[in-house]
Amino acid sequence: MLEIRALTGHYGRVQALHGVSLSVQARETVALVGANGAGKSTLLNTICGVHRASGGVVLFEGVDITALPAHRRVRLGIVQVPEGRQVFTNLSVEDNLRLGAYIASRAAASRGLERIFAMFPVLLERRDSPAGMLSGGQQQMLAIGRALMSEPRLLLLDEPSMGLAPVVAAEIFAAIAAMRQSGTTMLVVEQNAHAALAVADRGCVLETGRIIHDGPANALRYKDELRRAYLAA
Repeated sequence: MLEIRALTGHYGRVQALHGVSLSVQARETVALVGANGAGKSTLLNTICGVHRASGGVVLFEGVDITALPAHRRVRLGIVQVPEGRQVFTNLSVEDNLRLGAYIASRAAASRGLERIFAMFPVLLERRDSPAGMLSGGQQQMLAIGRALMSEPRLLLLDEPSMGLAPVVAAEIFAAIAAMRQSGTTMLVVEQNAHAALAVADRGCVLETGRIIHDGPANALRYKDELRRAYLAA
């Protein structure tokens, strides 16, 4: 579904990505792990079009989308759950969800609400509450639900457990595991490497803007390469 070839990315004169090549198959969950500053979020932002690639190619279902703006990629089915959740705090839970369905029909939006409320019952209980009144974990559920409202073909999750208590993070990873079982194609960026790899089919280690290992998630959980990348300054 997704193929990245020799991707490079810069912030001014600073190079953040160094020839990254990566693929994601349909119905596959890939965990991208590594230390702070490794380039994980930059890679996601480049895939979804928020950050422009300096070089290389991004292919989605065989089509070159490297130069497409972000909103065109959303319509193709590439949707991101951003780091820090970024919900609309003054809007209700339901309105936040409906904003995620702006490219969907009314019927699809109604189906989406039913699906999200079944997945996260607390959002149904709080559907009329301002999103700013939710806890951090509930806001993360809302951010994931908002992304799912557009029925994405590829879901990008950026640090879904960031800032959450362990018990709440476990709920988020359980939701990711359920989405994997349902066939959602996902690329998950996460510093909690072992938790991310536990819900993934494949794992990739990113270190200083380079992929240093790519393999089955279960095997990768115990690789020295993972420990080096996770602990790198």
